[in-house]
Amino acid sequence: MEAPQHSPDSSSEECTVLEAAPKNSCLQHPSKVSERFCQACLCPLCEDCQGHEDHPSVDLDVGLDQTRVQLQERLRALQARRPQVSEALSLVREILQQLTNQRAAIEEDVQSAFEDLHRQLDVRKSVLLMELEVTHGLKHKVLQAQMESLAGCEGDMSSLGAQAEEALAGEACVASLGEEQELGQRLERLAVLRVRSDPEENDQLDLILETDVLRKSVHNLGTIVTTSAVASQSEAMGAGLEQCVVGHPASVTIVTRDKSGGACKNGNAILSAEVFTPDGSIVDGEIVDHKNGTYEFLYIVPKEGDFSLALRLYDHHIKGSPFKLTVNKPSEVEVSPSTTTATNSAANATPSTGSSDGTKRRGKSPGQKKKGSKRASSALGTPRRKHQNPIEDDLIFRTGTKGRNKGEFTNVQGVASSIESVLIADSNNQCVQIFSTTGEFQSRFGVRGRSPGQMQRPTGVAVHPTGDIIVADYDNKWVGIFSSDGKYKAKLGSGRLMGPKGVAVDQNGHVIVVDNKSCTVFIFQIGGKLVSKFGSRGTGDKQFAGPHFAAVNKNNEIIVTDFHNHSVKVFTLDGELVLKFGSNGEGNGQFNAPTGVAVDQNGNIIVADWGNSRIQVFDGAGSFLSYINTSADPLYGPQGLALTSDGHVVVADSGNHCFKVYRYLQ
Repeated sequence: MEAPQHSPDSSSEECTVLEAAPKNSCLQHPSKVSERFCQACLCPLCEDCQGHEDHPSVDLDVGLDQTRVQLQERLRALQARRPQVSEALSLVREILQQLTNQRAAIEEDVQSAFEDLHRQLDVRKSVLLMELEVTHGLKHKVLQAQMESLAGCEGDMSSLGAQAEEALAGEACVASLGEEQELGQRLERLAVLRVRSDPEENDQLDLILETDVLRKSVHNLGTIVTTSAVASQSEAMGAGLEQCVVGHPASVTIVTRDKSGGACKNGNAILSAEVFTPDGSIVDGEIVDHKNGTYEFLYIVPKEGDFSLALRLYDHHIKGSPFKLTVNKPSEVEVSPSTTTATNSAANATPSTGSSDGTKRRGKSPGQKKKGSKRASSALGTPRRKHQNPIEDDLIFRTGTKGRNKGEFTNVQGVASSIESVLIADSNNQCVQIFSTTGEFQSRFGVRGRSPGQMQRPTGVAVHPTGDIIVADYDNKWVGIFSSDGKYKAKLGSGRLMGPKGVAVDQNGHVIVVDNKSCTVFIFQIGGKLVSKFGSRGTGDKQFAGPHFAAVNKNNEIIVTDFHNHSVKVFTLDGELVLKFGSNGEGNGQFNAPTGVAVDQNGNIIVADWGNSRIQVFDGAGSFLSYINTSADPLYGPQGLALTSDGHVVVADSGNHCFKVYRYLQ
């Protein structure tokens, strides 16, 4: 019997054992066992490995352990890095979503704007056709009547002429004498009949349609604005970046750059700047867009101390931000040439360093106190008065502290009042908070973002007669309309506004918007249609330099605080100046950058004086009356101001992160 034969591909345990490689076989020489580990080449070594004689080596087990340790460290580094990448991914995803939302919003605005233009063109076409029809009808009626009159006269002449010719063709006789005499008289009357032979109208009907200008305007109508600037590459420079002097205007230049570090050449980037103390008090300022990729932040700090300067581009800190800023008394600092240059630059860039009549001052900035002079109280308190305040008002209550919770604030700005509530624009918390008239928190609404219904930097708030809440969003460059319970309804001014600060409502229900950045006052219908606008940047009577808030008096006139021109101006709805009062200083009736404004039932004008940290009262003609006594709880940088339903004054105390209600005796 033959022994069974194995198939060629069958294997046995013996063969498997013979073919198995050693556990730590050398990678270069598989039949050899590695016993050492080259630390230079990071590879195992056997006795046959060459070229590693001068390299440091260790036992194989030690080398493998070291490799494991390195792997573990790199894993931990990866795990530590991963949240940053995840956060960056989330941020980019959010920006991408906002970009998509913004595209949709702009598309909607474009569609709406051009549909409105189509409607206006259709209306104008109908008006022209109607005007043509009416004009033609009037001319036609005159000419038709004249034509009928002439035709009747011509017919009578033909008829009588034929009768006369027939009579003359017959034989003259006594029997026809009477008829011929009557015919003659009729011919005579008809011959001398006065008939207008000249046309009583003309045939002119022309059309003047200057479409070339319109076509050119339509060709250039609208611009999609953007920039490639990123915060991580953008930088700031200037004397005002590290130090400044109390009361002196200071400036910082911001240079925007793209992701590769290249300088951006166009403007319109969304920048925000804040100067704040360690406790969070905010100092206001103005950003000037030079339209070439550079910007200038102009500010004045009213007190000494250590501050921080935060410069953000699209809500992200630029290089080095926040910066440490030291503010010194004028007597403690010898102004260096570089500082003087920066100050002069600021003076040339904005009217804030000039007097109210436009005269520029050198060597002394507005509001700067003479050496050795003293005030009755600090910049946080009630200033020195020239006479005793005849109206002794006092603090009723204050509400709020610094924070992000309900009833807490970070940089309060605008204030509005309804019959039952006080509304606060909480700028850096991106919301509007609502309180009872006695200061109890009721509700708040607002979500940070750049999509319609979201808020980026709410600065002004007003209540419409319909109950809707109107919110000026400085950084989103529009005004949001919300229901009384905070539900988003619409927005207005998108594409027109550059930096809306304050809002008010006139007696027609129109929305008054003070555009701080474009130095213009806009008047909109609540549906968003622009009614009119007036104002430009400058020091003239009808110009502004960083206007802040507005109020409407009983004559339906608009009262505007002109921040850097240190004055208050009153205009008609058509933009005609009615009244201007105020100048730069600390005396009665003077201002150091006015902000909030309100009007009482007697027409008196109440103004928040930001730089002097006080509230002044004027009559309707602009004459100084008194101060609100704030000494019980001094203000620091008051912003918005309003009157409550019971006649008290409510003011946003921005630097102290609260709002205060003072008794006001009218």
